[in-house]
Amino acid sequence: MHLLKVRINSEDYPTGRCYPFNIPTLGNAQELEFRRPVVFFVGENGTGKSTLLDAITRRCDIHIWDKPRRHLSHNNPFETKLANYLTVTWANGSVPGSLFRAETFREFADFLDDVALCDPGRLQYHGGHILNTLSHGQAILSYFGGRYRIKGLYLLDEPEAALSPKSQVALLKILHEVEAAGHAQFIMATHSPILLAYPGAQVFSFDSGRIEEVDYRQTAHYKLYKQFFADPGAFLRGGNGANEPIKEDANRQTTPIA
Repeated sequence: MHLLKVRINSEDYPTGRCYPFNIPTLGNAQELEFRRPVVFFVGENGTGKSTLLDAITRRCDIHIWDKPRRHLSHNNPFETKLANYLTVTWANGSVPGSLFRAETFREFADFLDDVALCDPGRLQYHGGHILNTLSHGQAILSYFGGRYRIKGLYLLDEPEAALSPKSQVALLKILHEVEAAGHAQFIMATHSPILLAYPGAQVFSFDSGRIEEVDYRQTAHYKLYKQFFADPGAFLRGGNGANEPIKEDANRQTTPIA
């Protein structure tokens, strides 16, 4: 374990009207304690998973590789400022790491391939392959297989967006191997029930207006998939469609974050 705690100091926010400070889930002062080397953030779109992941990355002084963007930044001076209102607690000092985003990986892979053409030894850090000679999903798995063997804190934003179910299982195997080695920690925002099922992982749900630690079987995503595969036709008939509430488990147990 490298990163032990993240506290959201919402009481110090400069405003409650602008993004990201107006996201309800992030509007409560709360502390997330990480007890396992694999942690998942799960919740509906707009609940703040990726926003918090980005802010943790910045607060931990991990470089964010991104393609240039021409929108929002000059209009919203608060867009990247949430990191200033986080307090992080390390186990033994900060470590290097990276933030993975499927949406920018192709451009990032181009950069890595250009570097590798000048310095072939760099290939070992992303699986021994020129990444853009592979399919998008294969390139991502090759990158994971090389990069995550280095000590660090690794944050991933919805990696399943570019991975088939079989490739998601392959990612779980990489996580299992790296966890056994004991040098890496992962915090991942995801919608994938396959990834959420990783044995022993902590799961933080953003769906209740606060961040709560839950069992993955209690997440809305798991329940939706389970109900859908049990009777897909019911969703088409409107019985449990996207606009219908998911049946709650009377025995649901959550752990509110302090």
